[in-house]
Amino acid sequence: MASAVCEKEQTGFAIYSVIQSLIDSQETLVEIGEKLENQDLKRFLLAESLKRAEFRGELESLLNQEGVGSLRESQPRPGTVQRALAGLRLRPYGVDDHRLLATAEQGEDAAREAYDSAIHAFLPHSFRELLRSQASHIQETHKFVKAARKRAA
Repeated sequence: MASAVCEKEQTGFAIYSVIQSLIDSQETLVEIGEKLENQDLKRFLLAESLKRAEFRGELESLLNQEGVGSLRESQPRPGTVQRALAGLRLRPYGVDDHRLLATAEQGEDAAREAYDSAIHAFLPHSFRELLRSQASHIQETHKFVKAARKRAA
């Protein structure tokens, strides 16, 4: 019995770190998207912010189905510092699209790291498969943002 509880806690910790990363990513993508001058990139980043909310909902739903939903209150909020730093980077006036996209790229790096860490944790198959699918999308978004940043240079 203790083993099952420990496994649920490990699953909860791994998934909640990804969820926090998704919250941070969503907020950063919205903030950056609103400041971009390129309308196509603006729409892309705002759409990606909605995708992060969708991913979060999928993970929270699976957590609830697996009976891990009550761990949220005890989880640390690792992304708070990242959000504060992103806010500082975005405050200066005259920030160009290149700098904004560089900040978005850093946020996507952090999201990829959260996914990689969670995928390598002890997780039930259902979580691992969902994380892999979402991580693949995050990776593609990262590539797109990186290419857009290079074009904006």
